[in-house]
Amino acid sequence: MTNRIAQLRRDRGLSQAQLAEALEITRQTVISLESGRYNASLPLAHKIARYFSLTIEEVFLFDEEG
Repeated sequence: MTNRIAQLRRDRGLSQAQLAEALEITRQTVISLESGRYNASLPLAHKIARYFSLTIEEVFLFDEEG
């Protein structure tokens, strides 16, 4: 699974720390999400999508072959 978190964050002029604070997670979690080392739980994915006013499918891109 890949995601557009880094792109969405940059498009809005947010730092990783600012996004982490808004989502009530650590900056390290944001870094791990953006790099693909960590996949968000469903509640976190929902929170991220809501924050950007998008659907989960617009933020997270699922690999059909996985």
